[in-house]
Amino acid sequence: MTRSTPKRVLVVGEVNVDLVLKGLHAEPAPGQEVLADDFLMTPGSSSMICAMGLARLGNAVAFHGRLGADAWGSYCLDALRDAGIDVASLQPEAALRTGITVSLSTPRDRSLVTFSGAIAALRAEDVSDALLAGAGHLHVSSFYLQKALRADIRQLFARARKAGLTLSLDPGFDPEQRWGDDLRGVLEDVDVFLPNEEELRALTGENHVRKALAALDNGRTLIVAKRGRQGCAVLHDGKLLVAPALAVEAVDSTGAGDSFDAGFLHAWLRGLPLRDCLRWGNACGSLSTRGIGGTTRQATAAEVTALLAGAA
Repeated sequence: MTRSTPKRVLVVGEVNVDLVLKGLHAEPAPGQEVLADDFLMTPGSSSMICAMGLARLGNAVAFHGRLGADAWGSYCLDALRDAGIDVASLQPEAALRTGITVSLSTPRDRSLVTFSGAIAALRAEDVSDALLAGAGHLHVSSFYLQKALRADIRQLFARARKAGLTLSLDPGFDPEQRWGDDLRGVLEDVDVFLPNEEELRALTGENHVRKALAALDNGRTLIVAKRGRQGCAVLHDGKLLVAPALAVEAVDSTGAGDSFDAGFLHAWLRGLPLRDCLRWGNACGSLSTRGIGGTTRQATAAEVTALLAGAA
């Protein structure tokens, strides 16, 4: 792969709002009230955060999903449009309700509670051939939340590949914790797979990152394990390649993994060496934690370049 300017990225996925409660004084418990130091409403969902991160880095991005004709949907639509993302295919629907995620953020980690709303309604057939024809890469997030899309995702990927697109997938967490075997078949169609370490362990039953990566290795898919404060890792030529995390003054980790996706894909689509792609992912994930919510402090390409130069 040589360095080039890629065609636009089509992100297909869920639309919802994040309500972020930051600095909880204690872990929530039944029958008790817990105070938070701050609150923010931001554009949410793994797919939206990744799309906005890609746009922030200077990529041409289109987004397709389903959303309600409600205040939450209007908020998300405006946020995507303001980020410079093509939302021409997004049509609010009165019969649907836009999803909401409440993020409970502590200094140690964060927990998420989601009302899925329209998230589960998106189907593979909703993504037109015309949308695919206008893109060079297709990214899908939240495999387990998007139940209707999950059922026929291989049909979508087959059409995308026929149209000449490269493909990436972020599985997200399975709220039912069933971690179905269908994902292994789906990976046969995917160029880049972007699970975090917890998801990777759940999918494989392996606790060691190298063994977990090897368990999913199919000979063609690049599997990138996101490891938070430990950076990220891939199997490359049979060896574990690790890129350490980059230190910033973190405020909130909400959506950091989705910003990692944006940074990694930005570099990968330009044909940068694998180690550089990993470092771009780490940089974008780290820099996104400077503000509350997943999108308020996403990195520009200049910020990533400066951070990587300082860490060299």
